[in-house]
Amino acid sequence: MSGLPSLRAVLLMVIAVLTVTAVAGGVALMLDDGTMWTSSETSARAPARERAPRAAAGLDRLAPATRPVREPVKEPVEEQAQEFGKGGPGVTSTPPRVLAIAPGEVPRRTRLRLGALKHVQKVAVVDAGAVRMSGTGLNLLAVDPAAFRSWTPQPVADEPGVWSALSRGELVADANATRRLGMMLGAVYQVDGGPRLRLAASAPLGLTGVDGLVSADVGRSLGFAPGVAVLLHGKPGAISEAAVRRVLGRGAQVVALDAAARSTPTQGQPQQPRQQVNVGRPGSYLELYKASATRCPGLSWTVLAAIGQVESGHGRNNGPSSAGALGPMQFMPATWKHYGVDGDGDGKADIWSPYDAVPAAAAYLCANGAGQGGEKLRKAIWFYNHSWDYVNKVMGIAQAYARTYA
Repeated sequence: MSGLPSLRAVLLMVIAVLTVTAVAGGVALMLDDGTMWTSSETSARAPARERAPRAAAGLDRLAPATRPVREPVKEPVEEQAQEFGKGGPGVTSTPPRVLAIAPGEVPRRTRLRLGALKHVQKVAVVDAGAVRMSGTGLNLLAVDPAAFRSWTPQPVADEPGVWSALSRGELVADANATRRLGMMLGAVYQVDGGPRLRLAASAPLGLTGVDGLVSADVGRSLGFAPGVAVLLHGKPGAISEAAVRRVLGRGAQVVALDAAARSTPTQGQPQQPRQQVNVGRPGSYLELYKASATRCPGLSWTVLAAIGQVESGHGRNNGPSSAGALGPMQFMPATWKHYGVDGDGDGKADIWSPYDAVPAAAAYLCANGAGQGGEKLRKAIWFYNHSWDYVNKVMGIAQAYARTYA
């Protein structure tokens, strides 16, 4: 018996092991809602800062599912390729006020004359042409994605999916043309006598008479006329169409794109709803949250991601909840009737579809002031779920996502 350790020695060894484990930070645990904690953080004696929620990783590999689900989605998709423009500085939109189509290529001296016109601040010249797809005519501009990005409305300039599509040689159609012609995102269309083009994105381009964009390389392969389309940026409503026409000569077509600024507004006239960029169905929740956040300037995608994690574990449990909330963002049907949107352009607003529910959540938060940040953001989250504990949890997870995906 003298060779066995004493009871005191055994207790001292146990205490030593427990101390080392505590110093090492404990064992990582994944809770049902996807929030990560450590075993040391589950202790009631742990400081509050150590109990902060952590964002679940893998949003870039978690594929949205449109069906109602209650079980985890087990088939992650491959990580999406880095998209055009990600991680770079923001682009300031300088949209065209006037669009003109010249009868021939615009030489450098003519461009300088256009730039010297009163109220003109910026001039761009790009290729243009008309194609037919299944007998239907389309007017297209052929552009360099990097150079043309600032010539589009801010939501379009901010959307990497649009510029990635162009850099891949795909078609970006104007939103009105997509609806008018019944075109489907993701479909491949045969150009009469030419190549096949995939419709990768649809966006409100704000270019009257232009049905879509292709890259300059694609335009050359289609035989587009070089340097005939002119875009002029300057003071809204101030650039003279007649002056532009005089510089370009007989046969030039000139269109004012800022007609609203040129007309006297009627008192009480309702404003047109803002059109949004539609890039189809992103392959991961990470890209879906980022694209949806652009609907609310000032709202971070991390807040949407945090709400998605708390409400459904990013679509792993879409309900119905005990209160009757439905879908990956847990909307009540009555709220959905007012804020539901068709986010993927399939013609319907589906409460079960993350491609509709996530942008609808952005719209709902924005309507309650989320884009203003600070206490306005916290109050908007409170309106989403009337609990300050809920607000604190969402903000904590949002901060964790910001760190994880910095």
